[in-house]
Amino acid sequence: MRLSIEHTTIYRFDAPVIYGLQQLRKTPKSTYNQRVIQWDTRIEGGRKEVAFEDHHHNTTELISFAPGATELSLTSEGEVEIEDNAGILGPHHGHAPLWLYEMTTPRTEAGPGTRALIKDFKGTPGIPELHALSERIRSEVPYTLGASAPDWSAEDAIAAAKGVCQDHTHIFIACARALKVPARYVSGYLMLNETTAQEAMHAWAEIHVDGLGWVGFDVSNGVSPDTRYVRVATGLDYSDAAPISGTRIGGASEELHVRINVVQQ
Repeated sequence: MRLSIEHTTIYRFDAPVIYGLQQLRKTPKSTYNQRVIQWDTRIEGGRKEVAFEDHHHNTTELISFAPGATELSLTSEGEVEIEDNAGILGPHHGHAPLWLYEMTTPRTEAGPGTRALIKDFKGTPGIPELHALSERIRSEVPYTLGASAPDWSAEDAIAAAKGVCQDHTHIFIACARALKVPARYVSGYLMLNETTAQEAMHAWAEIHVDGLGWVGFDVSNGVSPDTRYVRVATGLDYSDAAPISGTRIGGASEELHVRINVVQQ
């Protein structure tokens, strides 16, 4: 399947920005089961300083604000061809060692809620057990649009008994790492059936399974990624794979507008 994607992020400030830098992780790579046909990033109100590959194998662009800017517009668009692989990506590769993905983070630290979800698991989980865990998380923490805060941890979402895809992914990763299984966070694009317009990128988890390598699990939708999914960035949690992060001086308050369109070609 070939997907066409357009992702626009616009910042508007009530005062001029004196200095600012943003890291963009919006660019998919030709890897595993996907091939990037073409991709481009357009910038208004700033410029690209450099592009590099980080230690998680993510394409990262460093964007500086134009001096005195009151608006920054970032549009990434292109086409990606996806082959169905039932969510199985295969052996680990890249700069980061596999053991790194067993490390916990503040967002994925196992607490009482996490341990309750995995209390019945014995030994290293396989594919059936991981799908059962996904179903349990979705049942205990129903998807609720707009329910969580950006800095919520897995335990925060479990305690609230509601969350979004970011929360489901953090919970699944926390459970896997508590079971001594490597797990990583994935940020990417998902073609929805009911609409082409979206306001945020999607998130899912990848677990390293003996004999198969990395396998994807989208807890929020109860499936492994198929040809509707485009992988963009990975990391230990959301902070490593966030589409945009950065800092600025000036521009006291801001308005943020995000528009994403994903359609089949």
